Amino acid sequence: MPMFFRLFLATCLGFVGASGAWALDPSDWPAILAKARGQTVYFHAWGGARNINDYIAWAGDQVKARHGVTVVHVKLDDTANAVAKIVAEKAAGIDAAGSVDLIWINGENFAAMKRRDLLLKPGWAEKLPNWRHVDWRTKPTILVDFTTPTDGLEAPWGMAKLVFFHDTARGLAMPDSFAELVEWAKAHPGRFTYPAPPDFMGSSFLKQALIESAADRSVLAEPAVEGEFEKATAPLFAALDTMHPHLWRGGRTFPKNKEAMRQLLADDEIDIAFAFSPAEASNAIANGELAETVRSFVFSGGTLANTHFVAIPYNAAAREGALVLADFLMSPEAQLRKQDPAVWGDPTVLDTASLPAEYRDAFDRLDLGVATLRPAELGPALTEPHASWMTRLEEEWTRRYGVAN
Repeated sequence: MPMFFRLFLATCLGFVGASGAWALDPSDWPAILAKARGQTVYFHAWGGARNINDYIAWAGDQVKARHGVTVVHVKLDDTANAVAKIVAEKAAGIDAAGSVDLIWINGENFAAMKRRDLLLKPGWAEKLPNWRHVDWRTKPTILVDFTTPTDGLEAPWGMAKLVFFHDTARGLAMPDSFAELVEWAKAHPGRFTYPAPPDFMGSSFLKQALIESAADRSVLAEPAVEGEFEKATAPLFAALDTMHPHLWRGGRTFPKNKEAMRQLLADDEIDIAFAFSPAEASNAIANGELAETVRSFVFSGGTLANTHFVAIPYNAAAREGALVLADFLMSPEAQLRKQDPAVWGDPTVLDTASLPAEYRDAFDRLDLGVATLRPAELGPALTEPHASWMTRLEEEWTRRYGVAN
């Protein structure tokens, strides 16, 4: 839709101000559906994986056929670019008919949008019809996004959990904690490594290690400040100092990303790899990238977990259409398809026990893949530290161990 027409439409509909105070009541769902019909939703979401793009296209086809809502996937390589666009629109006084209707978001990007009052209000997410099936009681990251309360400002549509995997044919016992991993690396020199920060997986590994190493985990829920940062991270960097000489290539170089690390496992150069998707190993086996004897494992004390969300900017034009798409992404049908490793393999945000029998049974029957741990096997979830810790960790890691990849 041309921008001038969006601005005209905004005026006609009586949009108001930067507070996002447009009268929307998701509990009156028939009215939302009626207003959504004919709208075009510009969904700004990462576009770096074909299977994810295909899934978003499928979801768009579904809401088009059922509700007359057209979805345009605006493919991003960095979510911060979409956030910057919304910030620029607010600065320019474009408080209605903005260019972003729905955004795939979490972590620091969500915290920044919430802090700048850039999100639709009030807490619409918890009023959507499919929220009743969301497992917010046992999945704490659904209500707290990197320590920032979600307050119904974003709707969950997928889970992530750090999992490790190894080739069982090699007959090696696996560590059960970061502390044990340090000792394991010493006992098996050259057989472990991790991607160099600021690669996402490398930074995630550092956060896992920090959580396990910190004497007082409660400080990680607050912004990283001078003094506290050094105190909290001292045990982590002491452990890394011990570990690094025993890493692959003596810790002098690191794989670029998780794909490179996974290839090292496939090539028998290392014995442990990891990812933020429980289906990673199964998908790689199915694609012929890993041996059929590879299996996943987690630390019994818990591994890092988070939720990814969709949010509606305060100045979105197609707000009703965005609500319809967000609700569909939480539906049992969409979540079942998303968890299928042949489609995506993303763990569901739903409490499957609360679903109608047909969906409950379908989730139970879903073949997650030979190396995928089922939800009950994934162990406790360790919540993300405050987003500011990641930046400080990356900077300090680079200062100590060299230029990041």
